[in-house]
Amino acid sequence: MATGSCDACVNYVYDEDCEYYYCLVNLDEDEMYRFLSGTQRECPYFRPDDEYAVVRHQM
Repeated sequence: MATGSCDACVNYVYDEDCEYYYCLVNLDEDEMYRFLSGTQRECPYFRPDDEYAVVRHQM
């Protein structure tokens, strides 16, 4: 499992129309319970938002 802050995740995006951030991942009922209760400390869907990964790959 990956660790990290939602702020640094590629799935955490800003909606300009509503002016707030949200997660693109649709959690099922069990995952949402673990997330809200705090029993799961790590997000299994976390992917670092590395803007330069594509550029480094092309070099």
